[in-house]
Amino acid sequence: MWVGASGVCLLLTGCSRQEAKAVPDPVSQLQTVAPADPAKFPVLQASKHWSNPYLVVRPQAVGLLSDVAANEEQIVKPEAVLKALAQLPVSAWPYGRAVAILVDAKATSSEQDKIALRRNRGIVAGELQSAHVAINWIPSSE
Repeated sequence: MWVGASGVCLLLTGCSRQEAKAVPDPVSQLQTVAPADPAKFPVLQASKHWSNPYLVVRPQAVGLLSDVAANEEQIVKPEAVLKALAQLPVSAWPYGRAVAILVDAKATSSEQDKIALRRNRGIVAGELQSAHVAINWIPSSE
């Protein structure tokens, strides 16, 4: 059986295509971490001993602290928090899928900053809840 040139091209392109592996989304990646175990959480007053990821919500961005980063703060947009958390190794989550969050509210903040803080807090909380990440809210010192 003779196959025309166009048929050979179709056969060759069909065989040479490789399916690109889909990169798992952040929610799927976070599901590899065990669910939160509140019994392992330190008492609220000892939040400085929190070993899981720690988020600081600010008007302009969110700071991410983890023991993995050796106490270096990674600055991310509120919409990118899940992606940043998903890149952490499972060892960064000794309490399971839970984060501590401090909203960096100051009594002297402008009205615009207060609005931005509420917006960022809402975005971060919504993203985390959609990924079934427990939130341990840390009270502000002010």
